[in-house]
Amino acid sequence: MKPAAFDYVAADSLEAGLAVLDRAGADGKILAGGQSLLPMLNFRLIRPSILIDINPIPGLAYVEDTGEGVRIGALTRHHTLETSSVVRAHLPVLAAAMRHVAHLAIRNRGTLGGSLSHADPAAELPMLALLLDARIGVRSRRGRRVVEARDFFVGALSTALGEDEILTDVELAKPPAGTGWAFEEVARRTGDFALAAVGVTISARDGKAAEVRIAMMGVGETPLRAPAAEAVLAGRTIGAAAVAEAAAAVEAAARPMADLHASLDYRRFLVGALARRAIGTAWRRAEGGRA
Repeated sequence: MKPAAFDYVAADSLEAGLAVLDRAGADGKILAGGQSLLPMLNFRLIRPSILIDINPIPGLAYVEDTGEGVRIGALTRHHTLETSSVVRAHLPVLAAAMRHVAHLAIRNRGTLGGSLSHADPAAELPMLALLLDARIGVRSRRGRRVVEARDFFVGALSTALGEDEILTDVELAKPPAGTGWAFEEVARRTGDFALAAVGVTISARDGKAAEVRIAMMGVGETPLRAPAAEAVLAGRTIGAAAVAEAAAAVEAAARPMADLHASLDYRRFLVGALARRAIGTAWRRAEGGRA
């Protein structure tokens, strides 16, 4: 299929792109990597009157160590996140998860900002933003604001972005020293959308879990955190009983939907199994002091 007719503007500055978007309103769409947008155009699921290409805008693709955190520009490609020495050193769970995103050709074009703005419930980056408590910077002609990841994803393919706003950057805090991590995903074939995935970070202090984060995807209309499961593990030495209890809490927190790929019960079982594996791996890394 081919998309419906639309006008095209290549923005050479953020201000120029925002001006066009402001005039277009709901009829305008931002083109970043295009890996989600172009199929939707071709299937005529969306019919914008104007496409605003932000790729020519300088300064939107970067990975920066800020000291306390890592700031990433919206046009940073998936493959850059996978291979960046800064990301690998400070946010290894993010680098590891990027290897699960589609195929290399897609990762060479897909962008951080595009994935977060598209908010596919089976996409890795929205879940990682939630796991790592991302602070998401957005701009409009009215100014800049920062949205916490927990407030950004409001539904399947739906975010807190206004019609006149562009996602510009994401800031992630560095985890404490001695933080273990794990990312586990199951898809029917390599490169397919995930049936379910779980990400975990655990900080160890005096032989006990001091800070626990657990997030999941593919089992709800948005990525989900599992606060009850996090509370199960916090302050404990993590053994088999604690892992089983936390995994049960993860299953209880899941909100899966059945589709042609998997039943509701299977997705719930799967996310629990992935949680058990991820929690165990993250704790072993935390105990060994290897992030």
